[in-house]
Amino acid sequence: MTTTTLCYIENDNKYLMLHRVKKKNDMNEGKWIGVGGHVESQETPEECLVREVKEETGLTLTSYKFRGLVTFINSESESELMCVFTADGYTGELIECNEGELCWIDKARVSELPAWEGDRVFLDLLLSGEERFFSAKLQYEGDRLVETKINLY
Repeated sequence: MTTTTLCYIENDNKYLMLHRVKKKNDMNEGKWIGVGGHVESQETPEECLVREVKEETGLTLTSYKFRGLVTFINSESESELMCVFTADGYTGELIECNEGELCWIDKARVSELPAWEGDRVFLDLLLSGEERFFSAKLQYEGDRLVETKINLY
């Protein structure tokens, strides 16, 4: 199982979103997602989070919160365990990202953006103000979400 991180950086009632339009053969092509990536060997999810945010945005996180775990199941690919974070403190200036376009999007508009159906499940939790830690299982058949289970703690 692959382990990844995903972060929604907050500022002025907006999330920093990544519109995936630059990488070739990108499974996320055209989608809007948070920033993050794959946990490397000998790296904790928090270390991965800080590294990936710095690489993709130029920002150094100074305040973040572990919000939940998402298990993605798809018969066509390896399962993935994604650690979801929000962040509300950082230093630095945005840089150009080689994976897509970074944009600050008003939280009220985030759910209107093209995204994975499963991402909307946990993103809606975050946008609703839910403070409890969550664990979600999202099962796909190809690109279609076929099962969703959510637990709040």
